[in-house]
Amino acid sequence: MSNIPSPCFVCEEELLERNLLILDRVQKESGAKILLALKGFALWSSFDLVKQYLQGCCASGLNEAKLAYEQFGKEVHTYSPAYKDEDFAEIAKISHHIVFNSFAQWQKYKTKVTFNNSCGLRVNPEYSSVEVDLYNPCGAYSRLGITRSEFKPELLEGIEGLHFHALCEQNVDALEGVLDAFIEKFGEFIPKMRWINF
Repeated sequence: MSNIPSPCFVCEEELLERNLLILDRVQKESGAKILLALKGFALWSSFDLVKQYLQGCCASGLNEAKLAYEQFGKEVHTYSPAYKDEDFAEIAKISHHIVFNSFAQWQKYKTKVTFNNSCGLRVNPEYSSVEVDLYNPCGAYSRLGITRSEFKPELLEGIEGLHFHALCEQNVDALEGVLDAFIEKFGEFIPKMRWINF
């Protein structure tokens, strides 16, 4: 350890692979795809190992989508609260899934998606056990995702998935609460979807 320069990032590959094996088991037993969230872990020097187990990456904008496309080389799922007009064509070109934050955003960009894109909407289940409001995407007045009262089923044509994100460094008990709220508010739309991202 004394030979490691400081400051630097240190990633213990053995521990990383042990976690990846657990994630791979979950994928195999559940049929779900697990993606690397680049917002939380973008250490691209580890991608050769990580992509042996995970199906692709979640990106939060053009630069992360480019990193996933160029360095990870598998599925790219992109969500952003706001897309820049000048970036969207490239995002559509390199993303497999694109998630929109509102119906207005979907209406604005739906003619610019390609046949390679599977499009979804971020919904707000209005439930989260995140204790710090700053990190609570479901808090009062949040503009992250569509609440049930703002949901417009008549505008779902072309939408293949629903996405929610309501957790911050929490465990499965928190996910259970969010899932219950998601199903209560949006469950009727699940049979019409090809995928759910959470």
